[in-house]
Amino acid sequence: MSKLAINGGSPVKTSDFPKWPQYGEKEAEALNRVLNSGVWGTLGSEVLKFNEKFAKYQGVKYGIAVTNGTVSLEIILRALEIGIGDEVIVPPYTFNATVSSVLIVGATPVFADIESDTYNIDPAMIEKVITKNTKAIIPVHIGGRACDMDAIMAIAKKHGLYVIEDSAHSVGSEWKGTRVGTIGNAGSFSFQASKNLTAGEGGIITTNDEDLYDKCFSIHHCGRDMKNGLWYDHPNMGTNARMTEWQAAILNVQMDRIDEQLETRMKNAAYLNARLKDIPCTGILKPDERITRNAYHLFVFKYFKDNCKGLPREKFIEAMKAEGIPCASGYVCLYKQGMLNSPMAKRTLRADASYKDVFLANAEKACYEEGMWLYQYMLLGTQKDMDDIIEAVNKVYENAEELL
Repeated sequence: MSKLAINGGSPVKTSDFPKWPQYGEKEAEALNRVLNSGVWGTLGSEVLKFNEKFAKYQGVKYGIAVTNGTVSLEIILRALEIGIGDEVIVPPYTFNATVSSVLIVGATPVFADIESDTYNIDPAMIEKVITKNTKAIIPVHIGGRACDMDAIMAIAKKHGLYVIEDSAHSVGSEWKGTRVGTIGNAGSFSFQASKNLTAGEGGIITTNDEDLYDKCFSIHHCGRDMKNGLWYDHPNMGTNARMTEWQAAILNVQMDRIDEQLETRMKNAAYLNARLKDIPCTGILKPDERITRNAYHLFVFKYFKDNCKGLPREKFIEAMKAEGIPCASGYVCLYKQGMLNSPMAKRTLRADASYKDVFLANAEKACYEEGMWLYQYMLLGTQKDMDDIIEAVNKVYENAEELL
């Protein structure tokens, strides 16, 4: 008789992981307050409060709440006057917004491989692809794990480059005691539905540079001069990317939950790391004491097919799901995305830009062989929930022959 649930056996987990998003009466009160105020948008009190609250939490001077975490990257690039003819160095292992934002402003994305033991952009690979046209680096703190910001900032200083931290996964994460999104020239955060801090959609720009703040604020506010201009005067080319009062009201309440949730995720992640490293078919990312806080928007680990009787990763994932454990293989390499060959992209990409021969070994391995994700809401569970994850991994490993 089969032991694996995918073949008719009993699943390991029959109860649910915690639901996401988490909310209560305080969120309902906040939404009613906005409803009754009659001020639903255009830089109301909730948005201005959230700008200050988030900036203070991250330890940065300025915050500009925007509609989402994609447009936040676009606004930063525009404010830095990056556009046609410029190159921006990006990792291939990230959500497409990291690259689409570069394309939208007319610049050319240049890919640098990731580190095999962190899945973050490799500083050594950044330096190899810098040219006279390079203007910026966008490091992405994957899953909440901080990139090597010491090395990245040193490279940026050496070559006179901007650093835009894509911190979409990383509210509360720290590099050597400093919150991410505050180390480079600017940071970009997302509050999309799956994120650890969420209003369904939303984003924020962070910076310590007053001039950059002024430019970003103007661009997101229809190009208005935030200090001296008239309401219907638009001295800058901007857009309307203002966050609504509804989003900000939810986020202001959700902020009160973030630290407790983060500590729970970190505790459970530490437990999973300690257990998974001892199972032959799984491995963990490299520990790094310089990462003093990890938001764990994703719990990222590795799957080793050769140590599991040659069982393909996709079959392993299917079996895990049948055991009641949601998991995923994650990203597809961004240099293989169709958007790079789209007519719109070709109109602004550097004339000799081509991605058809790009092959970055570490990214390919992470995307198509080894990379594995568990979702942040799972890490809000009990130790029994974590034990169920480990039991399911062991069960599939020990009975892999059933799937061959």
